Amino acid sequence: QVQLVESGGGSVQAGGSLRLSCVWSRDPYTMYYMGWFRQAPGQEREGVADISSDGRTSYARSVKGRFTISKDNAKNTLYLQMNNLKPEDTAIYYCAAGVATPNWRGSIGDFGYWGQGTQVTVSS
Repeated sequence: QVQLVESGGGSVQAGGSLRLSCVWSRDPYTMYYMGWFRQAPGQEREGVADISSDGRTSYARSVKGRFTISKDNAKNTLYLQMNNLKPEDTAIYYCAAGVATPNWRGSIGDFGYWGQGTQVTVSS
């Protein structure tokens, strides 16, 4: 059983910063990928960034250079530092986890566990 609880969302002006946190509860002996996704009104959920169990990261092109994903295994916490926020970053942000398998592709379907989401609103 995996539980994920996000926090840190809010409202900021364009150019501002926010840091999202996701506290996890999971099997410590299983390797997981962790990721952040977002969903804007009327749009499909999309990947933002993910991080492997050994710390390799990947980012969506739209956020590369502005967002940083990291984790603190000692605190069971995943982070998403978001800088230079833009109005188009407005969405509900979800923390997600997926069991690492040899066939891992990093698609949304590979993430089997999801948090409840936290709202991020960026005004111009």
